[in-house]
Amino acid sequence: MVRLLSSGAPACLTVTLFDGWVLARSAFETGVNYESVTLLGCFRAIDETRKLAALETFMEAVLPGRWAEVRPPSRQELKATAILELEIGEASVKAHDGPPDDDLSPDAELDVWAGTVPVTERSGAPLASPALREGIPVSPSVRRLAGPSPPGDP
Repeated sequence: MVRLLSSGAPACLTVTLFDGWVLARSAFETGVNYESVTLLGCFRAIDETRKLAALETFMEAVLPGRWAEVRPPSRQELKATAILELEIGEASVKAHDGPPDDDLSPDAELDVWAGTVPVTERSGAPLASPALREGIPVSPSVRRLAGPSPPGDP
C-alpha cells in the first residue's frame, strides 16, 4: 500500500473524532457529537534529506520533549522508514456539537432523559517495560503525557 500511495495514486484520507453521545427522547433523533475531515489528493514520498526532520517533527507533536530523550534513528532505520506527504486537492469538514434537536417537538413531553454524554480520552499511568532496569525514572515527556497521578498513586 505504501508503494502504491507513494507512486502518486489518488487517495482519500478520513479522520473522525468522536466527542460524545447525543441522547434524544426518540431513537430517530439520537446521534453523536463529532468532528470529521475527509481529504482527497495524492501522496508522495518525501526525499531522504527531509526524512529525519519529519520524524522529529512528528514525535515532538505527539510527545513533546521525547526526541531529546531517545536514540535517534540509525541510517538503516531511516532507510527502512517511508514517510509520505499528502498534497490536498479537495477537503470536506463536518462537525456536530450540541444537545438533541427534540426539545421543541412533541417528544419533549415524554418522560425520557435527554441530553449529551461527553466522551473523552485520556492517558493512563505509565507501565514500565518488563525488562526496564530498576531505578530508571519515568522521563519528563512521558510524565507530561500521562498527566497528574490519581490520588493514592506514587
